[in-house]
Amino acid sequence: MLTKEKKEEIIKKFRRDEKDTGSSGVQVALLTERISEISQHLKSFPKDKHSRRGLIKLVGKRRSFMKYLKNNEKDRYIAVAESLGIKK
Repeated sequence: MLTKEKKEEIIKKFRRDEKDTGSSGVQVALLTERISEISQHLKSFPKDKHSRRGLIKLVGKRRSFMKYLKNNEKDRYIAVAESLGIKK
């Protein structure tokens, strides 16, 4: 589970200015953290189909945020993808 401190740390790393908590870059970073946590859970519990479905939905949501970044803020897209290790 994503703790409050971990979430604040991620937001501080990817925000554009002091009050930015919901821009696309921040959302992608938060989704990536949740995706990695659920992936670790599924390695321990491979038959957990409900979590697998949630993981697929999160990956799709992250993909749409990345598509938005790619079309509207190309330099930010490249920076976020490189720092998080996301392919494409």
